[in-house]
Amino acid sequence: MTRITGVRVIRTRADGSWLIVKVLTDQAGLYGIGSASDYYQREAVAAVIEHNLAPLLVGREASAIEDIWQTVYASGYWRNGSVTNTALAGIDMALWDIKGKEAGMPVYQLLGGACRSAVMAYAHAGGRDDKELEEDVRRYMAEGYQVIRCQYAVYGGGGFLPSETVSTPRGANRPTQVFDDEAYLENVPAMFERMRVGLGFGIKLTHDVHEHLRPQTAVQLAKRLEPYRLFFLEDALAPEQIAWYRLMRQQCTTPQAMGELFVNPQEWLPLVSERLIDYLRVRVSKAGGITPCRKLAAVCEAFGVHTAWQEGGDNDPVNQVAAMHLDLASWSFGIQEENHFRPQELEAFPGHAELSGGYLYLSGAPGLGIDIDEDRAAALVDPEASGRLHFAAEDRRADGSIVRP
Repeated sequence: MTRITGVRVIRTRADGSWLIVKVLTDQAGLYGIGSASDYYQREAVAAVIEHNLAPLLVGREASAIEDIWQTVYASGYWRNGSVTNTALAGIDMALWDIKGKEAGMPVYQLLGGACRSAVMAYAHAGGRDDKELEEDVRRYMAEGYQVIRCQYAVYGGGGFLPSETVSTPRGANRPTQVFDDEAYLENVPAMFERMRVGLGFGIKLTHDVHEHLRPQTAVQLAKRLEPYRLFFLEDALAPEQIAWYRLMRQQCTTPQAMGELFVNPQEWLPLVSERLIDYLRVRVSKAGGITPCRKLAAVCEAFGVHTAWQEGGDNDPVNQVAAMHLDLASWSFGIQEENHFRPQELEAFPGHAELSGGYLYLSGAPGLGIDIDEDRAAALVDPEASGRLHFAAEDRRADGSIVRP
């Protein structure tokens, strides 16, 4: 019987935003790692793990994953918060890692075995104008990607206007540019018109609204994009406005991907059970780890919805492979977002995933198949950069109001 003897948090990356959880056991050399990274609230997540959850877990049987998950989930009484979910996810992944190592097989084998040979990923293409964007798309096509996201530079690109060209109130917080829903509504469909003229319909294209639009405008955008046959339109609505997906479904057939900000099952469950979205994009660490996400994938399969676990630029290699184990074992998998890691970052994670030809491959080693070199991980941290706080982009409309990301 393997018991937990300690839980540690390892902080890495240059800005210190990656939090890797290490669960230690009473078996010599046996431990597991998981991802508890949170770009915006890293100190809070680390504190929950070290001061609240570690004392709760020491002495417990490491194989009791479901029981530990349920215990931790309810341990703070209030639940489904992003900080606690992320802390729980790091522990949950580490326990699956331990179980796989004890069994001598990868985690996806414990979940029922692989039902596909590799994990398809989609790329992020961007440019300041159509020429740059098309060049970037073609670069990814040459690398073998079958699905590519198209954006003008930053999130909200196409909707920003120079503040000096827009009437703003006296005394308003005046940024260098303001976001305008109508500009976005005109520019993004025009962008896809030009992409289809230049690229044809052989390549699959997506677009990320990043919750910038008012609900009415989001519905209009989905309708206007219908002729360009997107693979999916990502996060067209903020999580506070998911009821609008019913109207969107009635108005058009543009496939919808949603869920990057979801932390509560009651956010995604109605969208899946009513078949209002096509791809569910919850981040594995924000949902609470592998344990809840394997159940989530099963629900998606029952209702014909695909998974597209959220990754992106702030995520780490451990969360990436945790999602891949779910992808390989779940028939409802659709696609996974790509990550970009520097060579030095990958060197700190032996057994990391391999990206080739638009597909992701696991190492094949037992457990999650990935480890952490703590010396290399520590060397990545820049003391100055790691001390800076991070906040979501403060985009504003002409009247000075915040655009929720």
